[in-house]
Amino acid sequence: MLPCREEVLAFTKQLVNIESIVNTDGEKVIANALYTLLSSFSYFTNNPTHLTMTQTTNDDRERYNVLGFVKGAKGNSNRTVILMGHMDTVGIDDFNQLKDLACSPEELMEVLKNEDLPASAREHLNSGNWMFGRGVLDMKSGLASHLYLLKYYSEHPEELEGNIVFLAECDEEDGSHGVLSALNIFNSWKEEHHFEYIAAINADFVSPRYEGDENRYIYKGTVGKLLPSFFITGAETHVGSAFEGLDPNFIAAELTKQINYNPELSNEAYGETTVPPVSLKQTDLKPSYTVQTALSAYVYYNFFIHSWSPKDVLEKLKDQAFIAFENALTTFEERYRTFTSMSGEPYVNLPYKPRVFTYEEMEQMLIHENGDTFVTHMNKFKETLLQDTELDTRMFAARVVEEAWKWMKDKNPAIILFYSSLYSPRIELTGKTANELALINSLDQAVETMQTKYNYPIVTRNFFPYISDMSFVALSDDEEGINAVSQNNPGWGSKHYVNYEDIRRLNVPVINIGPYGVDAHKKLERMEMTYSLEVVPNLTNHVIQNLLTTIED
Repeated sequence: MLPCREEVLAFTKQLVNIESIVNTDGEKVIANALYTLLSSFSYFTNNPTHLTMTQTTNDDRERYNVLGFVKGAKGNSNRTVILMGHMDTVGIDDFNQLKDLACSPEELMEVLKNEDLPASAREHLNSGNWMFGRGVLDMKSGLASHLYLLKYYSEHPEELEGNIVFLAECDEEDGSHGVLSALNIFNSWKEEHHFEYIAAINADFVSPRYEGDENRYIYKGTVGKLLPSFFITGAETHVGSAFEGLDPNFIAAELTKQINYNPELSNEAYGETTVPPVSLKQTDLKPSYTVQTALSAYVYYNFFIHSWSPKDVLEKLKDQAFIAFENALTTFEERYRTFTSMSGEPYVNLPYKPRVFTYEEMEQMLIHENGDTFVTHMNKFKETLLQDTELDTRMFAARVVEEAWKWMKDKNPAIILFYSSLYSPRIELTGKTANELALINSLDQAVETMQTKYNYPIVTRNFFPYISDMSFVALSDDEEGINAVSQNNPGWGSKHYVNYEDIRRLNVPVINIGPYGVDAHKKLERMEMTYSLEVVPNLTNHVIQNLLTTIED
């Protein structure tokens, strides 16, 4: 085993001490600090072109990635492994009065000794084998593990048969501008240095899957994540004549009831099942208070996938939206009949029918009816909307749908289904290619080797269960699946764009070997040091060695 604990710990502290909250200037600070550190390594002093700090592209913020590579001196192999991890963290507001200590683990842990803590956190704090603080788990200790290996091989290139490429990316916690911007560097280095990318190893955190779970997980591939969104129109009325209209919030509530926590929308593949969707926003679009019911409502949901494509998800959710609409109308009619019976007012047949369209369907309908006039208007509308820099991609998409809806001749209530944010693609690692099979076998051998040196079970699973930048180094979706994203995102090409073909060009199988801990994104975020600082770097190193010393006949 490499004697790495103290050095990885030192790197971890160095990184954690820099407050690098996503979408703040801290992202620039940590990139500069990391670049300065790497520049001090003798290998990069002698090979300065092997290290770069590059600004993200198509980004409304100034921030940077740090990339470097070490060419092995053991033979002439072009086989190359990518080591990747993110520098940014979520915010620190949850630390409340301890915000000033969030990025100072030792001082924080000293103060926490006097706090009222859950029993497990108290046990970890007193054990001497856990570190607390923002970013210690997600994922600066993982980045420190990669940093250690980069430094080690920069000092011992004669032990490396092939090459390793190091990426420390920004903006993982929001829009993944970092890894998406790095794709061009990866692909240009592929051409310039003839790198043959055979695998990528991410170092994001892993946690217990349930209370009492003592497994330390390694993941092959990753879950995909979508943000299906719904623009819902009603029929406005004065609240004093409530049944003369149809409140879109009523339909939205029924839609959330239908979709939220619905196991029918959990995607099972290879014996593993995604958690079902859950709502992330539900609101109407009234700008201020009036006694008129809302004209429209807007809801969106987190949606994880293992094997379904974005096109599959649209089809499933269109069905679910139709069911919800029917249920809402049935309940509305039942309550209207009860009310008329109680009040003595006459019952009037309701004109409403369930109507559900995807954004692509509505847009094509409007183009067919209005031609270039509609297209020109919408393009100008988007240009104007882009001037509002406070508008995020999700609300931008909603406003585009809202504007397009104004062109609909039939204004009866309807649900419009679309995507309003980044699609993080799912990745299946099944052994279907030579590189996938080599990575799976190399990982299995590494786990077998390291398990004898660690007391807790090291277990491999098929899908990393959290959103991560792993999604952007390979692509399991076909062109039809990707088209379902681009053609149903109203902000595509203006507010939001991803060149998925850059991902397809790289298309490298990826696994996650990361630090172990609990309470990521929470005040008591903490990582277990023995596994994170000793086992993780050595596991990763064994995978690298197994991969790069694999010689084909």
